[in-house]
Amino acid sequence: MLALKEEIRTWCSELGFQQMGISDIDLSLAENRLHDWLANRFHGSMHYMERHGSKRSRPAELVPGTVRVVSVRMDYLTEPQETAMELLDHESRAYVSRYALGRDYHKIMRTRLRDLSRRIEERIGEFGYRVFVDSAPVLEKALAEKAGLGWIAKHTNVINRDAGSWFFLGELYTDLPLPIDEMETPHCGTCAACIDVCPTKAIVAPYKLDARRCISYLTIESDAAIPVELRKAIGNRIYGCDDCQLFCPWNKFAVRTAEADFVARHGLDTANLTDLFAWNEETFLNKTEGSAIRRIGHERWLRNIAVALGNAATTPEVVAALKSRQHSPSKLIEEHVAWALQQHAQTKPENNNV
Repeated sequence: MLALKEEIRTWCSELGFQQMGISDIDLSLAENRLHDWLANRFHGSMHYMERHGSKRSRPAELVPGTVRVVSVRMDYLTEPQETAMELLDHESRAYVSRYALGRDYHKIMRTRLRDLSRRIEERIGEFGYRVFVDSAPVLEKALAEKAGLGWIAKHTNVINRDAGSWFFLGELYTDLPLPIDEMETPHCGTCAACIDVCPTKAIVAPYKLDARRCISYLTIESDAAIPVELRKAIGNRIYGCDDCQLFCPWNKFAVRTAEADFVARHGLDTANLTDLFAWNEETFLNKTEGSAIRRIGHERWLRNIAVALGNAATTPEVVAALKSRQHSPSKLIEEHVAWALQQHAQTKPENNNV
């Protein structure tokens, strides 16, 4: 098993994963944290987090026979962090979470984990396994922490001391009794940068995230109207949010990836809000083919951009773009456009008198 583990490590590297670790399946501490999080209703409308009973925190109940989990990570940042920072709250351009700029990571990582499984099978014969990439009730962050890939930080993302937090996670549940790795310990110390910088104050305490206030939840997971009291804080973030990562000191160690699939498509890394707001549904589906963005659909896409346009600088182009969808057949879009137009109606010209 020790020799096989080292072969798996080599194969993971060859398949484009930056790190691999192996854990047992005791997630009792994480299970308690999950129960507390759910009891506080921090999951909002993500009711799937309540389903499946204990399968989420007990791998052997989800996949009978599982005794180990192989966790892997893959870096995805393709540009300097400073480039992303310059876009935050830009007066006319959109901010899209860096993970969603390129090809959908689910497909990429799932394919490569299946390739890894085939290599293992070629070496030892048939064995029990199942591959996951954010696709089932799996506590991937807790498993990554136990496997030594990093620690769950105060913003609830996983940080690796040598690589920061700009990476995806994937898992291979298996019945192979592979040697386990040492669990990582927290290294956030007294730092509270992520808590302080969160635009909507969604990190309500160290290691506690209220998803109902999180921009990623509001712009991706939720299909409801974005709460009025949070719209100004969203700024120009139309799909997800990276602030807690961008301002984390540990990300000075982040390594940019050479993975071509994660390079921005269709100019989404520098796009103007008005241009994106002009996309009809056919254009949206065409431009987001193979992208994680497609899952939110055209209506939520326009909802999000309407809010960002409400926060943009008041220009004839912005106002005209909003008015073009002022009478949308979607009540959701219509309401957000009305709010955005109201923001510009309240804008007064600067007094240039000396």
